[in-house]
Amino acid sequence: MGRGYKGRYKPRNKSKYVGDKRNIVYRSLWERSFCKWCDRSKNVVKWALEPFAIPYFDRGKNKYRKYHPDFYMEMANGNKLLIEVKPDYETKPPKMKKGTKRYLIAESTFITNQSKWIAAREYCKQKGWKFQIVTEHVMKDMGIKLITTPPRRKKKGVSKKKVKYTNRKPSSGL
Repeated sequence: MGRGYKGRYKPRNKSKYVGDKRNIVYRSLWERSFCKWCDRSKNVVKWALEPFAIPYFDRGKNKYRKYHPDFYMEMANGNKLLIEVKPDYETKPPKMKKGTKRYLIAESTFITNQSKWIAAREYCKQKGWKFQIVTEHVMKDMGIKLITTPPRRKKKGVSKKKVKYTNRKPSSGL
């Protein structure tokens, strides 16, 4: 999913973004792809990235925490949505050898995600909103092109020196 990659998104349609337009920080390339879609879609009237926190009880860690849903959207048809962008494999119980370290991490992630999403669904129910998990499959169905490589960035303070080349052969000095 592009874990570990984060950056700042600069919206084209600044009037649609709710929040600090100078500080839209995405945490994966998939989130960046979804930002781009929200920004450019005619069906999205307003949107925000990680707009607020929802308290929840994490059954995996056995403690109270805060969940920051990935997106809030207001649609042209009047619907209001909370969106979580996740790879499909994190939305299902792990299918690997039980008892391994990898399995335990995947199981803990799944339980934590389920705890977050229970809280998000309850929050949305109280507000009359909808909660949706958007996987790579859903984005593909929506026509969202997934960005899989980071955008090129200009290096600060680095200038390209022009080097002049000639066809002359160096003199032998003899």
